[in-house]
Amino acid sequence: QVQLVESGGGLVQAGESLRLSCAASGGTFTSYHMGWFRQSPGKEREFVARIHLKGLFTYYADSVKGRFTISRDNAKNTVYLQMNSLKPEDTAAYFCAASSEVTRVTQSRSYTYWGQGTQVTVSS
Repeated sequence: QVQLVESGGGLVQAGESLRLSCAASGGTFTSYHMGWFRQSPGKEREFVARIHLKGLFTYYADSVKGRFTISRDNAKNTVYLQMNSLKPEDTAAYFCAASSEVTRVTQSRSYTYWGQGTQVTVSS
């Protein structure tokens, strides 16, 4: 059983940056590919980014490519999401998740463990 706890959300203005963190415990962190998803009220949960269990590969949604960077520190059991040039449409609750699957990387159903989420609000 893996527990995930996100932090780092907040209120920022458009164009500013935030760095989200997700600390994992209770399992073998290096056994899981890690992803970030986001969800706004009334919308479905949306894939944001994913990183290989050893950090070898990353994958991004088109909407964040070039602005967001996912990384992980396996020594600290932590995955990060650096968000630059934030836009009002990035406003959402952001969730980290752990997956042992190598396919369906953008689909939430392939992720087994989820954090409780951290809110990001970007004002215009």
